[in-house]
Amino acid sequence: MNVICMKWGNKFPPIYVNRLYAMVARNLSSPFRFVCFTENGDGIREEVEIQPLPELDLPEGLPERGWRKLTVFAENFGGLTGPTLFLDLDVVVVGSLDSFFEQSGEFLICHDSHQPAKMEGNSSVFRFEIGKHPGVLEYFTSHFEQVRSEVRHEQAYLSREIKKSSKLQFWPNEWVPSFKYQCAPSWIKSWFQAPSIPKGARVILFHGLPNPPEAIKGVSGKWYRHIKPSPWIADYWKE
Repeated sequence: MNVICMKWGNKFPPIYVNRLYAMVARNLSSPFRFVCFTENGDGIREEVEIQPLPELDLPEGLPERGWRKLTVFAENFGGLTGPTLFLDLDVVVVGSLDSFFEQSGEFLICHDSHQPAKMEGNSSVFRFEIGKHPGVLEYFTSHFEQVRSEVRHEQAYLSREIKKSSKLQFWPNEWVPSFKYQCAPSWIKSWFQAPSIPKGARVILFHGLPNPPEAIKGVSGKWYRHIKPSPWIADYWKE
């Protein structure tokens, strides 16, 4: 089994890769291959297999929409085979990952529970079989401008394309809570209650702001959102 991540640009320093590996190692009972695809492997711990960041020919100056993630659907991607779990660098693993490989289904992804009517995935955590969905990348590269006019980001496009083949399935919502929406209290409560781990959580998603180190300190990153410090994150987000 494979666990993979991607690191490009300067948003996430190597500590994110190193801590992600450590969290996976603590929470996956079977042998695994951990691969980071990046253009700069400096500072990444030796247990992590480093491969070159796949090229994706896109116009310069585009806003970041995660399109590069779609390269994982290339045939023979990274020379890997078999079931593969993709994890964003800023997730925090708080429980066993075994079930993410045991859950039946050809393609599983987080449900964007903040907008459930959309039936759209959040690609912070998804599992697929290497080489099983090459059309996702092929169509994107040959119809980029059209895709960009139809959807806002990679996970919307990915969900749409997998749904066409009736393969789109979601992880149980309790496994993959959003820090902002399920861990942190809302509105007035946020001034009196600190964020906590919801029952059944296994991987906490940190999409947008804050990221784990900010959440530990109680920095929301947005003027309209208040959060109290969450020191418990440091018990999990560590090497």
